[in-house]
Amino acid sequence: MTDQQAETAEAPQTPAPNAHNTAKLAVIVGALGVVFGDIGTSPIYTLQTVFNPEDPHPVPVSDNNVYGVVSLIFWSVMIIVTVTYILLAMRADNDGEGGVMALITLLRRWRSTHPGRRAAAVLAAVGLFGASLFFGDGIITPAISVLSAVEGLKTVEPSLAEYVVPITAVIITMLFLVQRRGTESVGRVFGPVMIAWFTVIGAAGIGGITEHTAILKALSPTYAIGFLAGHFHIAFFALAAIVLAVTGAEALYADMGHFGRRSISRGWLFLVFPACTLSYLGQGALILKDHANISGPFFLLVPEWGRLPLVLLATAATVIASQAVITGAYSVASHAAQLGYLPRLRVTHTSATTVGQIYVPFVNWLLFVSVLTLIFAFRSSAALAYAYGMTVTGTISITTLLFFYVAHYRWNVPRWLILVGAVPLLTVDLLFIGANLTKLVHGAWLPLLIALIAFTVMTTWQRGREVVTAERERAEGSLQEFIDQLRSGTMPIRTVPGTAIFLNRGGVSAPLALRANVEHNQVRHEHVVIVAIGTEPVPRVAEDQRVTVDELGYGDDGITHVTIKFGYMESPDVPAALAQLEPDESEGPLDLDKASYFLSKIELRRGKAATMAGWRKQLFLATSHITADAAEHFGLPRDRTVIIGSHIEL
Repeated sequence: MTDQQAETAEAPQTPAPNAHNTAKLAVIVGALGVVFGDIGTSPIYTLQTVFNPEDPHPVPVSDNNVYGVVSLIFWSVMIIVTVTYILLAMRADNDGEGGVMALITLLRRWRSTHPGRRAAAVLAAVGLFGASLFFGDGIITPAISVLSAVEGLKTVEPSLAEYVVPITAVIITMLFLVQRRGTESVGRVFGPVMIAWFTVIGAAGIGGITEHTAILKALSPTYAIGFLAGHFHIAFFALAAIVLAVTGAEALYADMGHFGRRSISRGWLFLVFPACTLSYLGQGALILKDHANISGPFFLLVPEWGRLPLVLLATAATVIASQAVITGAYSVASHAAQLGYLPRLRVTHTSATTVGQIYVPFVNWLLFVSVLTLIFAFRSSAALAYAYGMTVTGTISITTLLFFYVAHYRWNVPRWLILVGAVPLLTVDLLFIGANLTKLVHGAWLPLLIALIAFTVMTTWQRGREVVTAERERAEGSLQEFIDQLRSGTMPIRTVPGTAIFLNRGGVSAPLALRANVEHNQVRHEHVVIVAIGTEPVPRVAEDQRVTVDELGYGDDGITHVTIKFGYMESPDVPAALAQLEPDESEGPLDLDKASYFLSKIELRRGKAATMAGWRKQLFLATSHITADAAEHFGLPRDRTVIIGSHIEL
């Protein structure tokens, strides 16, 4: 979906100016409710974490350090979010879609046309690791966000501290339990809630600034540079917490396909960025006024009577932030499965009008157990912050690297201009990575471990899938030779009325189900359609390019090979795609209402061939057990689907 399409999707064909503006405003409001939840709730815990006295590398509280930290926060957000994402990365899209997975597909497409480009293959693998880091983000964000909001109860009444973890666990449990119902109905109020959130934190920030207007000096980059250059031994370690201000930056890019670049850019520049900046400045002013306010500067910005309402609003905002990351994890897992990095997953579309709203049960319950484990293990947002920064810095650095590679090789941007942009941005990213590596033993190992596990599973599945496909093609034999044998009459078979549709991996080998039907039952149907399903590295495939027909050398034998292409964001519907075929394309009319569908079910066994390491074979076999039902996945009528089994050694 392009920016213009996203912004005018609800407008009539010839809209009046007011209607057109209303439609654009509705898209921006929708983006505010989905895209900015994570980054918009960062002011709750960022400054508090920087000056946390229990940090293994504490930042001393002094006026100079406060100016330096607030300035570093402002300019980090400016450089990473506004420059890297808004101005640069969001211009690199895959048919309107953004995010690391979009960059991976662009690189895969480039590699397919330039097979000698080893760098593209290496960077695609690096991008896959970036997507793996997002799974860590999906686990840590709900835990740290909701914890930080509920911790506001301690500023209302310190005796409530012991209830923070149980209350957080209850909220998280409710959040994951309602996922199967979809977010469409709840999503209608997300935008207004986030508008209220940004209005309140901006107003509270202004109130703090008026108490100590000198904090406005922190907007000058000289304070950030001076803090880094003059107090590098302090500023470097502070970066590990300052990076929390840019958490959720990847969401701006990943959700570009739903809302369009312009809507996201406008929402960021005209509301989110100013509101967050005012909040950080206000908190800095509050700390300058009294250094004791480092205990909870965000909630202390408002009068005592307003703190409980702010805790409730913050809890709602962090639930929205968590929702956005959870659904993002669904999308990444679904896209990875479509591209062959994960087994086929059961995906439920929860909206009749919005394609991107999906529910993936396996991912949901895996996240739920993982998030609860983190909450009870770390028990505070400050402890989780050490782990959080690693996912953010890793994803940002990988996105920056892939973007500049795409810009150079796909857009032919001169190398010198690439270096002018890439060197300073990657230097900033590497500084943040280095700072977060100092927290490795304090929790930063966690997202790296999660990402490494996810990366290993995905690369193992990709390799195992290649091995199984090759072995399956060997067992099935040549499709053309099989058709020639049927044509020659050497096989004693008879033709029965009706239409039989055989799903197959490709167009080279004969479907095991078809071969078994002919060799064991000695029958074939009057109309046979062999269907190969392909997933293209694009979000959606145009209807006029969806179906390709091959007569397999004979136009009168009633056997046709059909290739159906789907985008990685589409839900495959084989019967609907076959309904597009004209009778002359399928060598006669197909009776799809009564057609029988045949699937070849493969039982995998561990073999002795040196195709993969032993532990990877075991991992592949274990992962195969979560594969979703093929009939449901491809939209086949269950009462007319026949499954024929076989086995393959890995």
